[in-house]
Amino acid sequence: QVDPKDYTFSGLKDETVGRLPGKVAGQQFVIQDCENCSIYIFDHSATITVDDCVNCQIFLGPIKGSVFFRDCKDCKCIVACQQFRTRDCRKLEVFLCCATQPVIESSTGMKFGCFQYYYPELALQFKDAGLSIFNNTWSNIHDFTPVSGENNWGLLPENAVVQDYVPLPSSEELKAVRVSTDAMKSIIPVTRGRRQKSSDESCLAVFFAGDYTTANARKLIDEMTGKGFQLVQTKEVSMKAEDAHRVFQQCASEFIPLLEKGPVVALEFSGDGAVEGCRSTINDVFSGTKVFVSESKASASQDVDNFYNFADMQMGM
Repeated sequence: QVDPKDYTFSGLKDETVGRLPGKVAGQQFVIQDCENCSIYIFDHSATITVDDCVNCQIFLGPIKGSVFFRDCKDCKCIVACQQFRTRDCRKLEVFLCCATQPVIESSTGMKFGCFQYYYPELALQFKDAGLSIFNNTWSNIHDFTPVSGENNWGLLPENAVVQDYVPLPSSEELKAVRVSTDAMKSIIPVTRGRRQKSSDESCLAVFFAGDYTTANARKLIDEMTGKGFQLVQTKEVSMKAEDAHRVFQQCASEFIPLLEKGPVVALEFSGDGAVEGCRSTINDVFSGTKVFVSESKASASQDVDNFYNFADMQMGM
């Protein structure tokens, strides 16, 4: 028998509270009427509502469905979810991983950054919540109630440090969770999203489903960012033969047999020399692995457009 009290934080003031890994286990959670609190949900949940909270720091582990912030103000949050919505909120700063387009409504002073967080149980919690670490549209905000001449949302500074917003928990119980906010360790690859690119050269790399797809994609990200290239966006999505023709053009026949194994993971890198850098890295590091990589600077931007137009249609963005 589930006791709702175990899945609710209500009416708290000046407290640090949380739930350890395994303690929420996919249930719904409610946070309401909290002030000056630090709240950490180190587990996956079904849905979460956050109502009437003021000046709180909140970490929410992977949410299978939606998270809905209503009538909150001056809160700093780290959130991973399928759907993100706010209504009647003021001044929320959110490091976000969201599988679908985040929506704000009647909200002002909203700031967004890319989710950056790690603790050992987090990868499995993403799986349990049915979320891919590669599907993150954190910067593609839809404002349901725009005001002409005003901007209700923006992006956090690029050098924003997660711990300055949501500090690590101070209570003995929650310190047991081995958290790192180092961007290099983040379970979610840190992407530029809608930020201005440093170069007009992009490159698309696509890994096909297999035992090491995630590890390979992470390895390429580490290699490329280590060389100074920027990771713009990532995507995990299933493809059919006709999609492959549209995206991979004349190379399609080589990759179509690989699509039956499962979804592909695509990465877009940006920077002068990105195509050459990516191709040489793939040759050096992944010689035995079939990977689609843009052929040239000229074709690369078309590759990126082709893939993400297809992916956005797939995801119903």
